[in-house]
Amino acid sequence: MNKKLLCGLAALLLMAAAACQNESKPPVPSAAEPTNAAPAPNAGSSANETKQVQPAQGNGAADNKAGITAAATPAPTPAPPQQAKPLYRMNPKSYDIVPIDSAATEKKVVLLTFDDGPKDKDMLESMLNTLDKHHAKAIFFVNGYRAKQKPELLKLIHDRGQTIGNHSWDHIDLKKESKEKVNQQIGDVQQLVKDTIGTAPKFFRPPFGSGSDEVRAKALEEQMLFMTWSNGSKDWEMTSKSNNPDKVVANVLEQLRPGSNILMHELAWTDKALDKLLTELEQKQYGFVDPASIEVAP
Repeated sequence: MNKKLLCGLAALLLMAAAACQNESKPPVPSAAEPTNAAPAPNAGSSANETKQVQPAQGNGAADNKAGITAAATPAPTPAPPQQAKPLYRMNPKSYDIVPIDSAATEKKVVLLTFDDGPKDKDMLESMLNTLDKHHAKAIFFVNGYRAKQKPELLKLIHDRGQTIGNHSWDHIDLKKESKEKVNQQIGDVQQLVKDTIGTAPKFFRPPFGSGSDEVRAKALEEQMLFMTWSNGSKDWEMTSKSNNPDKVVANVLEQLRPGSNILMHELAWTDKALDKLLTELEQKQYGFVDPASIEVAP
């Protein structure tokens, strides 16, 4: 074999070896193709948003793929509660409280009322505690000049679930007053109570039980039920020096009948008598009317 042929074969072998060596090296990546890098987040997203958000229940597969939680549908606004249908009405002649449907509603009940407050916080709280003990509701007929002095006691009565009634501003005999005076004495109490607790009274009792056509008309204009009483405790005949809580109880029981509209006052001896009185009434199988269940419309 001549020398030129040997040189040619050597060159071919060197070229083949170089080609094999080049094929064993991995390709060099370009700048546009990074290796082992995490996918870049979407524009405007933070690193924390790379975690997939679980879709809300009921959303479709499209939301699932996009990793988006759809906004929850707002809950519908509940309708305001309907006022309960009245169970009792007042007899306009006797002022007793009687069932609207005697076949469906208990007849053997009494209405508890307290006039001439609000006076003293400690006494009032004691009376409220006694009412709570017996699961009893009552109407507290307030005077405007007292309520203006102690509006916190109006709030206390209201917050404890009891009813506030209108007993005029100055506790004067409205039957002897002009129409303008009557309107002021009743209307100012309505406004004060509404400003204090958010609602105006629905019941009106004239001082001394003394009314007139003008007094009744004003009460009707203010959408209140005009009432006096049918059972008097006579606690107002007693004084701080001469009183008897047992006599208060006896006076009520002597006049007791189904539907008794019982007149009492915010007085210390009435406070002392109240627990015994309510216990006696319960033992005689009497219940206590919730004023909210009394029909106010004429």
